[in-house]
Amino acid sequence: MIGLIGKKLGMTRVFNDDGEAVPVTVIDVSDNEFLQKRTQEKDGYSAVQVAYDDQKEARLNMAKNGHFKAHGGKPKRIIREFRVESDDQLPDVDGPTMDIFEEGQWIDVIGTSKGKGFQGVMKRYGFQGQPASHGHMMHRRPGGVGAGTDPGRIWKNKDMPGRHGNYKKTIQNLKVVAKRPEDNVILVSGAVPGSKGSYVLVRPAIKKDHPVQDFSKPAEPEPEAPEETEAEEAAPAEEAAE
Repeated sequence: MIGLIGKKLGMTRVFNDDGEAVPVTVIDVSDNEFLQKRTQEKDGYSAVQVAYDDQKEARLNMAKNGHFKAHGGKPKRIIREFRVESDDQLPDVDGPTMDIFEEGQWIDVIGTSKGKGFQGVMKRYGFQGQPASHGHMMHRRPGGVGAGTDPGRIWKNKDMPGRHGNYKKTIQNLKVVAKRPEDNVILVSGAVPGSKGSYVLVRPAIKKDHPVQDFSKPAEPEPEAPEETEAEEAAPAEEAAE
């Protein structure tokens, strides 16, 4: 399924019909555009590249500028691919909008969590810690980590102090509470990973049913026939009388 690239603007709250306050995250989804299509014949899979957030051409390297010019797109900061099942699902429009999501729809949001620096095992993994009584000298230390004589080494992936945060996180089954087309933002229930101004990917939830996405171009309205005025209607009658 095709999604959107957005920018986390912050959090606020809205009130539902029952008067309950619902905490929401505000995500800007303006200026998404389709950049390139991947097809089974040429690339071996079906996907579409989505670009987001305008950027000055001088701030991109030659490879990226050449990629944008080759596909007729404007310079953007972020490019992501969304895979689809077949070439028939590739879109024919210039770019996705928030209309691909409906209010009340379940979505997944992918982002990078806030970095917390070098942390100990209590904060990083939720260890209980050692006794905090007088005379004890192992309050927040991890304790024994060795494996004895056999194998005589520390096991791989052992929970130990280290860098915490700055992880790629996928928060599943969030709900689109509201859409505000005038501001180009969507309001998503709950918390979204990352700090203010960070980029996120918004896609339909993979564990929930969702409506079928329609990217067909809207039909152009037929031009209306000009209405005949009273003077035009009277003219043929006068000519016939003469």
